[in-house]
Amino acid sequence: MPGHHQSSFSYGRYAGGPDPLAPPVDLAEALDAIADDVMSGYSPEQAMREFLRRGGRNRQGLDDLAGRVQQRRRDLLKQHRLGGTLDQVKELLDKAVLEERKQLVRDAMMDNTDRAFREMRMENLPSSTAAAVNELADYDWQSQEARQTYEQIKDLLGREMLDQRFAGMKQALENATDEDREAVAQMLRDLNDLLEKHARGEDTPEDFENFMAQHGDAFPENPQNVDELIDALAQRSAAAQRMLRSMSAEQRQELMSLSAQAFGSPELMAQLDRLDSALQGLRPGEDWNGSERFEGQEGLGLGDGTGVLQDLAELDSLAEQLSQSYAGSTLSDVDVESLARQLGDEAAISARTLAELERAMRDSGYLRRGADGDLQLSPKAMRRLGKSLLQDAAGRLSGRQGGRDTHLAGAAGEATGSTRAWQFGDIEPWDVGRTMTNAIGRVAAEGGNPAGGIRLDVRDVEVRETEARTQAAVALLVDTSFSMAAEGRWVPMKRTALALHHLVSTRFRGDRLQLITFGRYAQRREIGELTALSAMREQGTNLHHGLTLATRFFRQHPTMQPVLLVVTDGEPTAHLVGNGQAWFSWPPEPETVRATVAELDRVGRLGAEVTFFRLGDDPGLERFLQSMAHRVDGRLVSPDPADLGAAVVGEFLRHRYPGTGSTFGDVEWE
Repeated sequence: MPGHHQSSFSYGRYAGGPDPLAPPVDLAEALDAIADDVMSGYSPEQAMREFLRRGGRNRQGLDDLAGRVQQRRRDLLKQHRLGGTLDQVKELLDKAVLEERKQLVRDAMMDNTDRAFREMRMENLPSSTAAAVNELADYDWQSQEARQTYEQIKDLLGREMLDQRFAGMKQALENATDEDREAVAQMLRDLNDLLEKHARGEDTPEDFENFMAQHGDAFPENPQNVDELIDALAQRSAAAQRMLRSMSAEQRQELMSLSAQAFGSPELMAQLDRLDSALQGLRPGEDWNGSERFEGQEGLGLGDGTGVLQDLAELDSLAEQLSQSYAGSTLSDVDVESLARQLGDEAAISARTLAELERAMRDSGYLRRGADGDLQLSPKAMRRLGKSLLQDAAGRLSGRQGGRDTHLAGAAGEATGSTRAWQFGDIEPWDVGRTMTNAIGRVAAEGGNPAGGIRLDVRDVEVRETEARTQAAVALLVDTSFSMAAEGRWVPMKRTALALHHLVSTRFRGDRLQLITFGRYAQRREIGELTALSAMREQGTNLHHGLTLATRFFRQHPTMQPVLLVVTDGEPTAHLVGNGQAWFSWPPEPETVRATVAELDRVGRLGAEVTFFRLGDDPGLERFLQSMAHRVDGRLVSPDPADLGAAVVGEFLRHRYPGTGSTFGDVEWE
């Protein structure tokens, strides 16, 4: 049709960086894993490193990739052996000698003396392949086929020697003419001139451009400047040196003897020696002296062997990059192209995804640098984790009661002015205005006409949040003695504190929460500080000091209802004495018990609602806490560590909303 333009399109693998259609990395999984490690005592930086090492769901981690790199290295060493070129030369030599002997037998016109002399020469060739090849260098072959086979030895040696320094040269020079060989010789002369000029600092960009214009076909790496050219050549040349050092002394001697026969031109080896010397001077940092131990059966020629040594060096470099053990390391250091070349595209995708995850974690705001320069969990991360942990606690409560979820934002109190989407179980009044506005917007967005009437959907409903009529001052005391960490209760304790902190800060904003840790001494803690707290190894359970700080906190908020929640796994073994120092004794001394009980009585006189949470099965601790709870008309709860968060949150809600019930499945109430 006139004016019609038909476009053609072609499709292929996206090669412009991260796939724009790939699903986003799962930061939630990473954050949860990092938080668990932080709570176990890792720094956020270490925790992130550990997650990247382990990987996530359906994602290989750095350790998996590093393991595959090492396995690939082992496979190369077990599969191959050196000396493939020597094997090929020996095979060609044996064939040439055999054909020559056949010709000597067939040639009836040959002088018998000459025949005998030639047969004796064939019979008495040195056992060394190199020595035999060199001895036959001036031999006047009678068999044309034998002559051609012997010339193949020279050709093979020349191509292998070049292939050691220039990848692909062996194939490129197969069936080469004298003109082709002269072109290679000229390339070597020009290359050596360029490198020596560069070493003196006398070269110009034009020198490089002119060289590549003439000889660029010999360099598939497509270097863009003289330094890239030197890098590529030095890596290959160093690998060639490592290959020679990996051979036996006998193999090295054979090759050195054979090298003079390469292309039948001593100049080739002279130019290659000149090249190796120049490269070693320009790139002394390459590994020129290393060696490997090959144990396989598949013989490697000089060129292929050099390629394998390059692969081994690349694998070693990848192993270092994946280790991330050097200063300033990031996953952007990993050479994904090398990884794809060695392990395949799947491994490269895994590494790229991990790098994106690391970058996203740093850019998301979940991690930030503190004043001391160390990486820390940000307030945003703390809110995200607190919400997740609170949801987990609520789910445990709901499931064990056999009832519905309860979303409490100060129910049955004064309105806060805030609204939120209705959720199953809410009992707050609807906000009619917001609900109707949501319905009108939804109908319009779905293409309907609100003027024709609307039908409410559950998604439209918003409820009014309310404040509890009585504000509370809540002190959560958590035991940080060494037994908490040793018995696997350290992380559940932190998760509990974070869940309660999130509940109070988001749903009971009029309340005040004070977190207090008590080991040998007690200390007030911010939530971020408690979350990052490493396991204490000091002895002592100074509940007396913890109660003292709680009493001080309650007196700072005289108009609020005091609520005391104590999590511990041991009887008090320390108390403060007159000089402010902690007195420790095991078993507990009567003076420690008296001081602790006296401070609990002060808490009781303030009208505090008290709950003790006993971890572990120590009968002595059970009797002690039972008597403590009874003394202030409090309660004793004995949860499993996994249920600690649900137990503490449930008990807090019971204090805030009396009559909500107190039986939570596996949680034992006493």
